[in-house]
Amino acid sequence: MDWENQTILVEFVLKGLSGYPRLELLFFALILIMYVVILLGNGTLISISILDPHLHTPMYFFLGNLSFLDICYTTTSIPPTLVSFLSERKTISFSGCAVQMFLGLAMGTTECVLLGMMAFDRYVAICYPLRYPVIMSKDSYVPMAAGSWVIGVVNSAVQTVFVVQLPFCRNNVINHFSCEILAVMKLACADISGNEFIMLVATTLFTLMPLLLIVISYSLIVVNILKIHTSEGRSKAFSTCSAHLTVVIIFYGTILFMYMKPKSRETFHSDDLDATDKLISMFYGVVTPMVNPLIYSLRNKDVKEAVKHLLIRKVFNK
Repeated sequence: MDWENQTILVEFVLKGLSGYPRLELLFFALILIMYVVILLGNGTLISISILDPHLHTPMYFFLGNLSFLDICYTTTSIPPTLVSFLSERKTISFSGCAVQMFLGLAMGTTECVLLGMMAFDRYVAICYPLRYPVIMSKDSYVPMAAGSWVIGVVNSAVQTVFVVQLPFCRNNVINHFSCEILAVMKLACADISGNEFIMLVATTLFTLMPLLLIVISYSLIVVNILKIHTSEGRSKAFSTCSAHLTVVIIFYGTILFMYMKPKSRETFHSDDLDATDKLISMFYGVVTPMVNPLIYSLRNKDVKEAVKHLLIRKVFNK
């Protein structure tokens, strides 16, 4: 019986920053602080969008979903990563790895689609302001948000099922902080071309297509804004979509750098590239959810006013 063809693994080892204990302690402190900021910032945005009636609009409904998504996404990956930084035995069970893969991919896919929906919302708001209440009614924006979640869950479920059915043999060291699906696939002792094709199709449909929608939406928005004669009108129009555009650039810029860099580079200085990939992955998984609420609150007058009203109401109620 051939040893190499047997599925014998019951756990994986997460390499992370093994061999750099001082760096692990530093990153533990930094990521813990960032995680607290993520919970507070996104939790505050969700609370504000629920409690303030003025923010019961499609834009803030999507924003609330995005904040909840960021909390879920980071909660699936950060706590296990923090534990691994402090433990000598950096292992995760096969089933635990599968759950982590599923949740991470589901949240990532959902965010891609949701950002596309938000871009369409901004396009309608700026290009068709009079028809906006009709086009983006509750019967429209609620199914749009729900559809983003469904697409993310279904896509992740399909890809995760195909990955966990692969045979894994002797090599069980995942060169990552968490069970990232590509890193796990590379450990399989079988042909993964089918899995790669499924991932390519899913990436095209649920990552690149939303990006195309975003590009088209903002191209039309820019054309429409340039038609506005007054500088005050142009500034007001830009301000309504600048926060979302900033988030899109950070989110998609990191993804495209991670997954679409030239393959030929991976053969040179592989250790440096591994370290770079890990740090970029951390940026994508931690920094982006942390800066999202800061971007939306600092560059949004409605959110600032809502915070003031809620604080004043709380003070006077005492």
